[in-house]
Amino acid sequence: MPATDTPPLSVREALRIRRSVRAFTDAPVDPARLRDIFAAAQRAPSGGNLQPWQVTVVTGARWQAVKDAVAARIAMGREGYEPEYDIYPKGLTDPWESRRFGVGEALYGALGIPREDKPARLAQFMDNYRGFGAPVMLFLHTSRIMGSPQWSDMGIWLQSVMLLLVEAGLASCPQECWAMYGATVRRTLGLDDGQILFTGLAIGHADAEAAVNQWPVPRAGIDEVIDWQGF
Repeated sequence: MPATDTPPLSVREALRIRRSVRAFTDAPVDPARLRDIFAAAQRAPSGGNLQPWQVTVVTGARWQAVKDAVAARIAMGREGYEPEYDIYPKGLTDPWESRRFGVGEALYGALGIPREDKPARLAQFMDNYRGFGAPVMLFLHTSRIMGSPQWSDMGIWLQSVMLLLVEAGLASCPQECWAMYGATVRRTLGLDDGQILFTGLAIGHADAEAAVNQWPVPRAGIDEVIDWQGF
């Protein structure tokens, strides 16, 4: 990392302040800084040291080409869907469904978009496919021969990258929504059918003034998710 006058963040602090940013400025991102972050993230653990993550990072005209190609598929309606996998399980029940519903309502509430304003809600959702204005998009993919344990490894790598971005003063937003048009993304990136798209990660500088970046994101208490035994 470039030398600065401020000490690096602790892991705890980086976790505390990291959030999925949904409005970015157009300030460019230094590719050398990204290279440094990705090199550090290579220390992320993986079962059998497979390191199953494969990554394509785009900006400029290449990033615009992806956005244009996916926009054309979206314009086709449901016929344009090319899902790589189910982003959420079918038949999702509580508490998970309530968490999913609650975070969506909190987001729209922060933007002052009521439930009945369907066009405004759709416009906000469609901003996903512009990367919320981020100048850089990372696409995380892997070989189709990989299974659930290797997808878990990709998640560990992705979290490592997101925390390192926070340390570097950058912001991000993981976006599995791109997998809904996975084949189009893969074709545009020149990836063969042996690859499966896991997620995108929008990268850039957060727009600190945007309301969508300021609302408190709820988290379950530890007693909801941890069962203490033998203590």
